[in-house]
Amino acid sequence: MRVLVPTLCFLLIYAPMLAAKWDRPFIDEAGSPTPSSVEEKDRSWKEGAMSLPPWPDDRDLVEFSVDDPGSRFRYYIDGKHLSIGADGAVRYTLVVESQSGVRNLSFEGLRCTPGGVFKLYAYGNNGRFEAIDGDWIPIQGRHHDKLHRDLHQHILCIPRGFEPRSKRDMIHTMRARVPDKASTGFLPD
Repeated sequence: MRVLVPTLCFLLIYAPMLAAKWDRPFIDEAGSPTPSSVEEKDRSWKEGAMSLPPWPDDRDLVEFSVDDPGSRFRYYIDGKHLSIGADGAVRYTLVVESQSGVRNLSFEGLRCTPGGVFKLYAYGNNGRFEAIDGDWIPIQGRHHDKLHRDLHQHILCIPRGFEPRSKRDMIHTMRARVPDKASTGFLPD
């Protein structure tokens, strides 16, 4: 009897925990959010050749908005020189304009991987591009970078498709994402 009481107490206390360990309706281990076929494809990717574009003409700039209500900038991409490389990377000239009219230009690339990555190839300076030696930067986890997140998730890539939209669809999507003040729902005078 002396041995039976501690054994019963042990079973009453630990049996539910042991049963829960073997009979879990959900798996606790973190699985890969990316299918293995996509991971394998990404590992074998090689960057293609790239050349710097000409300085953008204002007539070719396509304005789009970024999901950032507090932003004081206007965003444009040179629609004429927007391209999808043979390697699948989207390359574009980005123009960011402040409220005072000052512009920053960069030539960038973006890959439509599951988390998205982008690369700076050159900065604009005095009417020409100056190449830099940049690396591919992951977009996922850069919570302050709403610009590249929106380019990846909504404008340049097919959502959950892990591939670029057609150039025509990219431009259409940018034009549909007009600045907030232009999409008030009222017709202009």
